[in-house]
Amino acid sequence: MPSTAILGLQWGDEGKGKLVDQLCSEHDVCVRFQGGGNAGHTVYPDGRKVVLHHLPTGVLHKQCLNILGPGMVIDPHKLLEEIDELAKLGYKLAGRLVLSDRASITTAIHTALDAAREGDSNKIGTTKRGIGPTYADRYDRIAVRACDLLDKQSLREALERALAVRGPQLGSGAPKAEELVEPLLKAGSKLRPYISDSALVLHEALKEERRVLYEGAQGALLDVAYGTYPFVTSSHTLANGITAGVGLQSGVERVIGVTKAYCTRVGEGPFPTELGKAESEVLREKGGEFGATTGRPRRVGHIDLFALRYVCKLSGVTELAVTKLDVLSNMGELKLGIGYEGHKDPGLPADIRKFAALKPVYKAMPGWAENLGKARKGSDLPKAARAYLRFIEEFVGVKIGVISVGPERESAFAVKGAPKG
Repeated sequence: MPSTAILGLQWGDEGKGKLVDQLCSEHDVCVRFQGGGNAGHTVYPDGRKVVLHHLPTGVLHKQCLNILGPGMVIDPHKLLEEIDELAKLGYKLAGRLVLSDRASITTAIHTALDAAREGDSNKIGTTKRGIGPTYADRYDRIAVRACDLLDKQSLREALERALAVRGPQLGSGAPKAEELVEPLLKAGSKLRPYISDSALVLHEALKEERRVLYEGAQGALLDVAYGTYPFVTSSHTLANGITAGVGLQSGVERVIGVTKAYCTRVGEGPFPTELGKAESEVLREKGGEFGATTGRPRRVGHIDLFALRYVCKLSGVTELAVTKLDVLSNMGELKLGIGYEGHKDPGLPADIRKFAALKPVYKAMPGWAENLGKARKGSDLPKAARAYLRFIEEFVGVKIGVISVGPERESAFAVKGAPKG
């Protein structure tokens, strides 16, 4: 049974959560393979707003088994809060959630390190949730892992190992191992029913030809290797991160790349197609562009098709999902980034100084005044909106498979390519 991946193609916040929510009804397993509590997928099941951080969107579908893979980093206290909040809404996760015993654990050590780093002049613009330092500990081989939460001696040794390296960096503000052991053990006791070798669970699901959906967090331009480094997240957000992030060869055949009809970015770093202050405020308010996790206002700009085409190649995207098309109604003439002045390379520059110096070249297209919120098929869209979508599809070279015109489940509809006419 072919597996599906849903990945962000910009700087995150593209509307992946709603599409995963919609497709979960057609799948048996939903898997997160990277990131942690810095993800903020907002969905509206039955008209109720639900914000998920660690948990896969499949938790909202009772037939779905949900897996938090070894490529993730987990704040156990925040994860338990999420589980409790869902229980209050009637979503029980017993027997439907697996947490990899090899996932790295975020502790007070990591949040303190993150806050300290973000306080200096070289800040990246993180959520200060400790995600980056937790990943750093993994590769420094001093990480606390989910399996350590189940054994007091293993946990203490892991914390002491981490503090031997990170303690001097924090100075007098460093927490003590004994302060952390009992709260983490208590959290581990509550999470014990979920902690397992998730790779073997997923292997059995694939062997049984169960339908698997891989849910990406953040976006391609925040990939730790191919994004706007160093202004990136700390994990691999492209499709090539799935195999390592779940712990086995996943065999993904359908890769849905999600892009807004415009572009947004949270945090620091270059953003070639960013709008000026006045225009940004209008589009930000119309699109509700404020972080689901932090509430921070997002930076907004024109869609960057050159970057979009590049990351589609890297992730092997097989179809596009274009979200928030409705937000562009009554925005006047629309601009689409199709390249950069003097930039002849087919890809994006690795050097952040060169990336920051890019000046976009635009294609201008007519806008539309119609409200798109009630559209449920391609032919419901005005002629100018259809032309806008066709240009995106033709430039990027990937067919559009989904169009979204609102936050509700039913506002995202399937198409077989950009609508004609």
